[in-house]
Amino acid sequence: MLKNIALLGSTGSIGTQTLDVVAGFPKDFRITYLTGHTNTTLLLEQVRRFRPRGVVVFSDAAVKEMKKNAPPGTEVLLGEQGLLDIVQRQDVDIVVSSLVGFAGLRPTIAAITAKKKIALANKETLVVAGEIIMPLVDKHHVDLLPVDSEHSAIFQCLAGELPNKVDKLILTASGGPFRTKPMAELQQVTLEQALKHPNWSMGNKITIDSATLMNKGLEVIEAHWLFGVPPERIEVVVHPQSIIHSMVEFVDGSVKAQLGIPDMKIPIQYALTYPSRSPSRFPRVHFPSLGEMTFFEPDRERFPCLQLAFDAIKEGGTMPAVMNAANEVAVAQFLQQKIGFLDIPRMVRSAMEQHSNLANPSLEEIVTTDSETRALLQSQKVS
Repeated sequence: MLKNIALLGSTGSIGTQTLDVVAGFPKDFRITYLTGHTNTTLLLEQVRRFRPRGVVVFSDAAVKEMKKNAPPGTEVLLGEQGLLDIVQRQDVDIVVSSLVGFAGLRPTIAAITAKKKIALANKETLVVAGEIIMPLVDKHHVDLLPVDSEHSAIFQCLAGELPNKVDKLILTASGGPFRTKPMAELQQVTLEQALKHPNWSMGNKITIDSATLMNKGLEVIEAHWLFGVPPERIEVVVHPQSIIHSMVEFVDGSVKAQLGIPDMKIPIQYALTYPSRSPSRFPRVHFPSLGEMTFFEPDRERFPCLQLAFDAIKEGGTMPAVMNAANEVAVAQFLQQKIGFLDIPRMVRSAMEQHSNLANPSLEEIVTTDSETRALLQSQKVS
């Protein structure tokens, strides 16, 4: 049966790759709604190609442009309210949330309460509000399927296994472009260097997060909520080849690993077609040509963002929201070349140290914490 998809964040890296996957399954999936933020030129191209029923944009100028140039009959909606509207509509079966950052929180909650199948690429939703999201998922009996390659790998490794037989989760990390760079040289890292990820093609924000290892810290928190495993039983291992996407170790000492070429279209397709698997033309691993697969401990002194994430989830409450907001502000400033690479963890640590943590926060308290953290950092200079 044809499944209708609302794709949130269609102009980003995950969004464009999702459209590539969907294009290969014309009898299985239909794009019903698209949303984009600033790249209205690409969004308009997508609208013309996939002919959705509606599109969400985020400025009055974009509304005018879309109404003028989109195919006749295309509904144009505006802003967050537009996102909340489309994910709850009857003509949506699957919501793919590939929005960047905190912006994905409210639409994901709306999709859960509307009982939609959700393919989640927006890890920040679980980072800041996992203790709210997961009970909602259980209450509404929703399929929340991870799109991140690491969490998709764990999800696949856990298939058919009993939760009480899991000893630990092992998340792999490429180590980013600066894995072997001495600490003294990290201060001089340029934006161009930080955006050159060795293995993956991703958006700017997640690429910088990968370079600082914050992305792996966010994934630790996400894995904690997705799979119900405490942080002390989640391990991070640097695996530069990015062939093993993550592993699960069981109580008997056996380990399951999910392997594949580093291509996000593979976990995207798995999330869309789950619980079945469909054939694809994606590249395969040719093991003789690999030569070797290597593994290292992450250096938390040179890359303190990873430890900050562990500290945040250990503290719980509103602390992960503070960490996430501070990181988003810091990464944005680095992308604008206003601060240096090592200023990113400094800003995150500063925000966390200044925060009075609130246990068991409500959604509104999380939203307020996020806003207050951003305002605080925008008013301060990096020390």
